[in-house]
Amino acid sequence: MISEVTVVVATRNRRARLFETIPHHEGPIILVDNGSDDGGPEAIKAVFPQVTVVPLGENRGAAARNVGVELARTPYVAFADDDSYWEPGSLARAAALLRDHPRVGLLSARVLVGPQARVDPVSEAMAAAPLGVPEGAPGPAVLGFLACAVTVRREAFLQVGGFNPKLHVYGEEALLAMDLAAAGWLQTYAPELTVRHLPLPAGRDNGARHRIEARNRVLTALLRRPPAVVARTAVSAWRDDRRGVADAARLLPWALRQRRPLPDTVEDALRVLTN
Repeated sequence: MISEVTVVVATRNRRARLFETIPHHEGPIILVDNGSDDGGPEAIKAVFPQVTVVPLGENRGAAARNVGVELARTPYVAFADDDSYWEPGSLARAAALLRDHPRVGLLSARVLVGPQARVDPVSEAMAAAPLGVPEGAPGPAVLGFLACAVTVRREAFLQVGGFNPKLHVYGEEALLAMDLAAAGWLQTYAPELTVRHLPLPAGRDNGARHRIEARNRVLTALLRRPPAVVARTAVSAWRDDRRGVADAARLLPWALRQRRPLPDTVEDALRVLTN
């Protein structure tokens, strides 16, 4: 049992998948349900009484994880989706890394996809270390991550407010990564930590996903990036899905009220990643 790390799982209507992944989790587990109607949360609670089940009664998207972090009583929190789990020993290693590196707010694990355990391209990009290895970090610096494959320092996560509820899902990680960096927390790729991701062959509505991703790219730029980057992002998103840009435009007054430009050091690092 890993006593220093709570696993927070956000779910919605993935009952069968939960029964495959929940048994793999080590340590305390908080399952936050985004308004499922398939009986999954109730079934999990009956079969796995050690799991804390939190029924939200509505779909809050990625912000459901915020609820789990607030309820956690451990110094570190690992996120998992209903179709992912951490390999044995990874969470104990993550806790040790965070204890030994107090400036690190987030550790990003290596992700192996599917039964074939293919390395996720995102992990390969992180391993290339374009930002180098900063002092006080155990590995390459990152400024982005997959939410199902990170362990966070609870203090750091709560300090920056967690996942922004307005973004809901898809691409919500980018804003949180920027905010952690702006607050002075290091974020590191740690390939010795491993997450297995088992996405279902039949996905959800891809058209809706592309629309939301386009919207969130524009909103994230509006919230934190310089005007020139906002303009380029809007043009790129317009090519991908005009509906998403229109959705972002409707939220322009909110985004401008919430706008908080990044420190130059963080903006410089983002430019390195995009050039």
